[in-house]
Amino acid sequence: MTYRHIKNSLLSVLPLAAMSLFFSCTGGGGHTGPEVSNTSGIATLVCDASFENIMKQEIDVFEYIYPKASIMAQYADQKACIDSMLDQKTSLIVITRPFNDKEISYMKSKNRTVRQSMIAVDALALIVNPENSLNVISKPEIAEILSGKITDWNQVEVGNDHLGKIEVVFDHQGSSTVQYMRDSLLNGAEFGSNVFAQNSPEAVFEAVRKNKNAIGVIGVSWISSDMQTKDLSREDFAKNIQENDTTTIDQQFDSSVKVLKVRGNNEVTAYKPYQYYIFTGEYPLFRQIYMISTSVPGTPGHGFYSFVTGPQGQKIIQTTGVLPKVVKPSTNVEVK
Repeated sequence: MTYRHIKNSLLSVLPLAAMSLFFSCTGGGGHTGPEVSNTSGIATLVCDASFENIMKQEIDVFEYIYPKASIMAQYADQKACIDSMLDQKTSLIVITRPFNDKEISYMKSKNRTVRQSMIAVDALALIVNPENSLNVISKPEIAEILSGKITDWNQVEVGNDHLGKIEVVFDHQGSSTVQYMRDSLLNGAEFGSNVFAQNSPEAVFEAVRKNKNAIGVIGVSWISSDMQTKDLSREDFAKNIQENDTTTIDQQFDSSVKVLKVRGNNEVTAYKPYQYYIFTGEYPLFRQIYMISTSVPGTPGHGFYSFVTGPQGQKIIQTTGVLPKVVKPSTNVEVK
């Protein structure tokens, strides 16, 4: 397995030329064609690649329900998402933070009104090879692994001598996952030489499956599935989403890797990244997901923003293992 060492700088996933070509072909944040409304026409979206698994499902159902609408999505790092909106190349982005006052004022100077909403709370899962005997890890231990202070598995758990050197694997060196772990656990300090990056979340799985000494950091939607909906056809899944029921999901993690329990600072109990523990805040590695729009009413961009932030879009998020902003079934609970 070939790794790339993560440097301290955050790099863009896509060359600017490629981004420009994409948006010039799709009409940027606007729309094309004779028929344009909230449910017809073309809109562009640039989404943090960490949330690709979630947004693909949102787009799939939206386009199934509204066959005259098309959402042209690009998945990139967070900086590329923000830059694409500031450059007015798209009217929709999905990132881990809201726009600040300076960014909103800048868009206002370009006659663009910013609408933004937190749509979910994502948990970052830690995955290891099934042959690794470790089941629980603490935040301080994670920090020491990321900084390079802990380099061998036997320093984390006695009896894991056969695993040797620890190799931490992220999805991409410029991803928001990397930024979150660096900022929240290392206070912005540089990673150790044992931290590497692949090119995608799928590659993180591959690295962990093939390397007994690897530990992967990945968004919970990539390891979760709803056992009640995972085998449904596109048509049946869309119909299920449109039904006004209060069914909870039967969440299950990918069995090809081991998902570690994580213990917070000075905490005794450790938790896996199930939705309930994300909701209660007992699982300690979590971040918010925001959708930001400059689409005007009467365009498919505005329609898709309303869909994702509305009941149907929130129900789709619930099936991914991520915690939606509005939690069902017992009552509507707005996550702060």
